[in-house]
Amino acid sequence: MATKTVCVTGASGYIASWLVKFLLQRGYTVKATVRNPNDKKKTDHLTSLDGAKERLHLFKANLLEEGSFDAVVEGCEGVFHTASPCYLEVKDPQAEMIDPALKGTLNVLESVAKTPSVRRVVLTSSVAAVVFNGKPRTPEVVVDETWWSDPDFCRESQLWYMLSKTLAEDAAWKFMKEKTFDMVTINPGTVIGSLLQPTLNTSAAAILQLLNGSETYPNYTLGWVNVKDVALAHILAFENPSANGRYLMVESVAHFSEIVKILRELYPTMKLPEKLTSKEPKNWVLNSFPWLKASRKLLNA
Repeated sequence: MATKTVCVTGASGYIASWLVKFLLQRGYTVKATVRNPNDKKKTDHLTSLDGAKERLHLFKANLLEEGSFDAVVEGCEGVFHTASPCYLEVKDPQAEMIDPALKGTLNVLESVAKTPSVRRVVLTSSVAAVVFNGKPRTPEVVVDETWWSDPDFCRESQLWYMLSKTLAEDAAWKFMKEKTFDMVTINPGTVIGSLLQPTLNTSAAAILQLLNGSETYPNYTLGWVNVKDVALAHILAFENPSANGRYLMVESVAHFSEIVKILRELYPTMKLPEKLTSKEPKNWVLNSFPWLKASRKLLNA
């Protein structure tokens, strides 16, 4: 069993909750950051995990506050930076999405740079930082870790989440030059699977909406991956000395019609959408997923 101490930022989130669970199972001591350690609604699912009483320590940290992570990363061998906002619609992209992702990542890395004990950072990025560049993605095209989303394309298309992940990961790699620790990024597709946290996350909301009487399903194909695989990949990226660079994670690629078909087999008595959305995408995210325009209210309930 491992006895190492590691840090997980944004520990109450979807991927991070599973990451904390698996780390505790493997014997790690986990220093976990959350917005408010006293908010039991957001932390009970963590503190109730096996091993949490002995080896889980919660810290309050603010992504936009310099030095906020200094005490958290102290004494850690590894840092898993998962904290980053994930919404499909925002009123102020810079303040709500870009600053927390970009400045937050750099603040965490600045704290790590002061901490000699840290040997590796595992950064949760996304295929959002990979594929949104205007290049054709026909069946014969292979998307790999050399691809990067284009910030200008993302701005023009108002793809604010994609822009935030691209800017944050790019800044992280630039920061990493000539550092004494190294970094690996995990770039998953659309993450689905069981939830540990009590609040709904964006990707789960997309599936739930199909089950909640939506008349149509999006005319879009996505890469899908299970949350448990993504969490485990973070740990393997830390533990395997040869791990390096970016790791794209997509288990399968499927159109939403295929997702509806799977759901119909799993839940034969539920009313599921029968037809494609008729909306033509200007911003494909919001027009393909019109019911997620209220996602902020839904996700924060």
